[in-house]
Amino acid sequence: MTNNGNKGGSTAIPSLRYRKAPEAIEWLCRAFGFEKNAVYANHDGTIAHAQLTLGHGMVMLGSGKPGPADRVLRHPDQIGNVVTQGAYLVVKDCDAVYVKAKAAGAEMVMDIADMTYGGRGFSCLDLEGYLWSVGSYDPWAEIEKQ
Repeated sequence: MTNNGNKGGSTAIPSLRYRKAPEAIEWLCRAFGFEKNAVYANHDGTIAHAQLTLGHGMVMLGSGKPGPADRVLRHPDQIGNVVTQGAYLVVKDCDAVYVKAKAAGAEMVMDIADMTYGGRGFSCLDLEGYLWSVGSYDPWAEIEKQ
């Protein structure tokens, strides 16, 4: 398997649409520790494209706007405040991120706990209702042991 020359970064990158993308960017940085890698704003203040990094991981996001993807994409509040997918963030200090996420107003779905497969973790909803799971369990470390 090749990583297409991405110098150690993830080859699977979650992509999300937010109604209030500028606020979402700030919230994700404050709550989870993401860093702004690139943010391209439109003239009206919406976000055309943003890349946030956390370690070797990345998430891309932008402002929701009418287009072909509307046929299949919905915000959680359009489907009864449920989500069908989520993202997992690997962090070294899960307890510290938990405190930051709660302080940022994250709605806890699964409170912080030790996991039976290793590490600690929690799951929460962000300011627009997307699911984020955060944990110290690193599946890449398990693969490297093999």
